[in-house]
Amino acid sequence: MLLASPDTVAARALVETLRRAHIGFVQAETPAQALSCLAESEFDVVITGGPSDSRQKSGLFGRLSELSNELPVLGLLESEQLPETSGLGADAFDYIARPFDADSTLDTIQRALNASRAAQSRPPAHPLPSLNEVMVRSPAMRTTMTLLERVAPSDATVMIRGESGTGKEVVARRLHELSARAKGPLVKVHCAALPEQILESELFGYERGAFTGAHNRKPGRVELAERGTLFLDEIGEISMSVQVKLLRLLQDREYERLGGTRTLAADVRFVTATHRNLEQMVRTGSFREDLYYRLNVVRLDLPPLRERRDDIEALARHFCQQANREAGRSVEIAPDALARIVKAQWRGNVRELQNFIERLVVLAEGPLVSDRDVRVEQESALGSLGQAEPSAESSVISLDAALRRAERQALEKALRKSSGNRTLAARILGVSRRALFYKLREHDIK
Repeated sequence: MLLASPDTVAARALVETLRRAHIGFVQAETPAQALSCLAESEFDVVITGGPSDSRQKSGLFGRLSELSNELPVLGLLESEQLPETSGLGADAFDYIARPFDADSTLDTIQRALNASRAAQSRPPAHPLPSLNEVMVRSPAMRTTMTLLERVAPSDATVMIRGESGTGKEVVARRLHELSARAKGPLVKVHCAALPEQILESELFGYERGAFTGAHNRKPGRVELAERGTLFLDEIGEISMSVQVKLLRLLQDREYERLGGTRTLAADVRFVTATHRNLEQMVRTGSFREDLYYRLNVVRLDLPPLRERRDDIEALARHFCQQANREAGRSVEIAPDALARIVKAQWRGNVRELQNFIERLVVLAEGPLVSDRDVRVEQESALGSLGQAEPSAESSVISLDAALRRAERQALEKALRKSSGNRTLAARILGVSRRALFYKLREHDIK
């Protein structure tokens, strides 16, 4: 959490409230410090307040909004200040005003945190195409689409299998769109991104007082998906403890919030996805066999992009149009450049292709992407590969190292192109700011 406020009476009172509740925060006393903090770190919520000069504060808020349209901003008001005079107007998520009531203040902050987490679970700003937006030509993908359309109207539990980047979330969204639950919510849980304890509370919710910091009741994702679809991505990453509770939910369609005693019914359709070999995990005892059979009622296999080359040209054209709309450009891909793109391996599948095309459009110096542009970008991504052919024994290790080098070089190049502006760098790479910060930490890039 970022507290963007000078050392006012209201700010000091709020600091005490946050410390007593053991809520972590960083305080920035000037707009410049606040913007610097946002450029260097990720925050779920911003609380901003300060001098009565509304022009200064509205300017800060506008720049905060540019950095992240989905970042909840809470206005911090002095005792007799009105929201209309705060400089934030109706754009703020909510307001905190003196004199503070601790419970009310923490409730407001919790609602903002919940809104931030919900925003993170939405599809990315540059989503993969809907399956009805791009013509599917490859036989393998047409087979998958036929099965998808047959199973979608039912309430059967579906497991989507495929390598990372093949579009499992897109398939889950299409299943929801074609189901009788299409008017209900589609709620996503990325199981690999959450530690065990947090995953459990995110799934089932919790009652007030269930644990330290649980100041109010919080509905879980199962409850939020009522009469809709719950999409559990990377289901192979959940712990044995969560597997047991999920099995009961699937069998009985019942659950309890953490710290609660009332049994709740779940009117939810379950869709899961994984790139892991669950059958092998069942054999080694790291995934429950009974849960596996509950989840694997209908299986949809997504072939990797290298096995569906007939779809690459249509996808590339679609991503080019999408990137043009986002960047306000009218760049086209030359036929020989498109032929080179179709022949590439695309180990990162559809997501890698999308990011690659967006980079070509954003960095294009003219109205046409040439074969040379594609070749230069590919060589840049692969780094210094192209030396002696590796032996069969060492090829896997060399490839892994090459991919890490390529990833680091792409990050460094995007930062150079954006003059260090990490928000712009994320857009160039076609990823979220959160994903960019994660990769920068992974490669120790300051």
